[in-house]
Amino acid sequence: MNRTFADKVALVTGAAGGIGEAVAVELASGGAAVLVVDVQFDKAELVAQAIRETGGRALAFRADVSSAGESEAAVRKAEQEFGSLHLAVNNAGISGRFAALPEIEPEEWRRVLGVNLDGVYHGMRAQLPAIERCGGGAIVNIGSIYGHLGLRRLDAYTASKHAVIGMTRSVAIEYATRGIRVNCVSPGPILTPLTRGSKEQTDPIAAQTAMKRMGEAIEIAKAVAFLLSGDASFIVGAEIVVDGGVMLA
Repeated sequence: MNRTFADKVALVTGAAGGIGEAVAVELASGGAAVLVVDVQFDKAELVAQAIRETGGRALAFRADVSSAGESEAAVRKAEQEFGSLHLAVNNAGISGRFAALPEIEPEEWRRVLGVNLDGVYHGMRAQLPAIERCGGGAIVNIGSIYGHLGLRRLDAYTASKHAVIGMTRSVAIEYATRGIRVNCVSPGPILTPLTRGSKEQTDPIAAQTAMKRMGEAIEIAKAVAFLLSGDASFIVGAEIVVDGGVMLA
């Protein structure tokens, strides 16, 4: 275990699998106590248990990030169990239904925006005061390359990620002199347990990247950990695109 995040407390949303799980494990391996937050508590508990079994500190907490109250409760849990909150990663997100815009009902639109955009707002609204109380820290929001591009038939997802990148930048200005650095990581195509065994699905996507492969969740986690670390002490309101060169190809 390295000591990059020794004596730090981190909260990671959407941490029951995929990128969120990789981030939680990476921060714990650096010495952070991690609150593993997800609406799927049983899966979050498995992640927290795996961290504890390797000598790390972690607890699972169930929260729907689209709820202001549940986002606030997650921060309170981190403070109650670990004493403070220094770092946060707002990763929870959903893609929504694949369909043309007129086919998407208002409640479907609101659900995607509620998780992907409101979830980041509710998260930071609770996290920023807590981090400020303990003397400062850092937040990373998870965007997407589709915060810069269009994504056919996933309009709510695309709109939410454009907004997350913009909100990250505006909040970063306010808190740059208040001891909290706010930045963003925007992933490109990342392998998941569902896609890993399906070359028919992944090969066409990989072909769109300059590197001709899809990314791994740990490659996103490493970028997140860098932005949260002291090595990124002069980086504020930035976005790191981790996409294997999709936006170049």
